[in-house]
Amino acid sequence: MGLIGSSKSKEIKLSFEDILVSKTDINGRITYGNDKFMEVSGYSKEELIGTPHNIIRHPDMPKVIFYFMWQSIKRGRNIMAVVKNQSKNGNYYWVTTDFDIQKGRTGEIRNYIAFREPTPRKVIKEIEEIYRVLLDIEKDKGMDGSIEYLELFLTEKGMSYNEYIEDLAKPTSFREKILHRMKSFC
Repeated sequence: MGLIGSSKSKEIKLSFEDILVSKTDINGRITYGNDKFMEVSGYSKEELIGTPHNIIRHPDMPKVIFYFMWQSIKRGRNIMAVVKNQSKNGNYYWVTTDFDIQKGRTGEIRNYIAFREPTPRKVIKEIEEIYRVLLDIEKDKGMDGSIEYLELFLTEKGMSYNEYIEDLAKPTSFREKILHRMKSFC
């Protein structure tokens, strides 16, 4: 159990080999999920397809993180994010997400593919504290307050959110090769 969350929920431990993949349309509705994504989320294919991706959003996740993600991918720019998701039964799992933005022949965005891998414990420990602060700020000052705090935090570090997460959760070269190969098949 992490620093944030209900004592009733349990963490789903993902193994190093687990890669969860989902594909959404430009509005965030799920159009595909690999078997591991469905297994870990606890939802069937029928329950997931056509559903907004936020069906697996954990309440411990600050809205500002999704704001940053959507701002980036809607502009056609990849972003890496650390996310705490919630399964159908209320349990949770931490993943580091990397996106592939698929475009049509004329450059318009057609859909987004998210590749998720287990987040290392050291990353969870650091990110939980930041996310807790952001949640508290969102409750008190709303989304604008959390955006301001996160931007100041990142400015002090001299990096963007994406750079911060990439630095924090540096994937191993082996993992990078696997994810790169998976992206090439999509």
